[in-house]
Amino acid sequence: MDAFLVVLFFMLGYLLGAVSFARIATRLIDPQSNLGDVYLPIAGTQEKMKMHAMGANTASMKYGPRVGCTIGALDMLKVFIPTLVIRLLYPDVPYYLFPALGGMVGHNWPVYYRFKGGRGISAFYGGLLAIDPIGAVVTSLIGMAAGMVLFKDFLISYLAGLWLIVPWLWFTTFDLKFLLYGVAANLFFLLAMLPELRDILQLRKKYGKGELRSMMDGVPMGRSMLKIMDRLGLRKNNP
Repeated sequence: MDAFLVVLFFMLGYLLGAVSFARIATRLIDPQSNLGDVYLPIAGTQEKMKMHAMGANTASMKYGPRVGCTIGALDMLKVFIPTLVIRLLYPDVPYYLFPALGGMVGHNWPVYYRFKGGRGISAFYGGLLAIDPIGAVVTSLIGMAAGMVLFKDFLISYLAGLWLIVPWLWFTTFDLKFLLYGVAANLFFLLAMLPELRDILQLRKKYGKGELRSMMDGVPMGRSMLKIMDRLGLRKNNP
């Protein structure tokens, strides 16, 4: 691999990924928009959890699912397109892993917005769809099913797809570069999620894990996941 191209493609992905469609779209809707004042009510308590992320899910909580889905699609495309272009230009060398990673880093820590961004789910899947579309679908569905059916835990449902991509990429490629990409993507997501994870763990320590549907109904992404699982018939015996 050419080190210059690795850095170039990573920085290209970063600069494109750092474009915050959540900020752009919500300010077009409401010039006074402030995604820093969104709170998630905790079912069965009087408490609310502050949403630290500046991304599609937070925008969806404030302006509705149509806005959130549009922003999520744009966040995926801003990583998918450069990753796919590099893959087509260099089909024999996996340079395309670097715009995918760079796009996720840019989304999470955008230079244009004082490094305060989203958490990277949409950006991650945008890149992964260009790298391994089958893996993107299979690991996300298995992770969702495992979290909701086996563990009955929204947090696991949310995270398991990212965890599973590590063994998936290794056993489908046996290529260390793909394994390291999966590990790095998980680390970038975990670092970006730390503020929310701290809040969630503190609330769980205080109130317990809570009922699955109540937790997921409070978050637009959770409601979408519930609908998917209901249609697949995977939640019949769950609360």
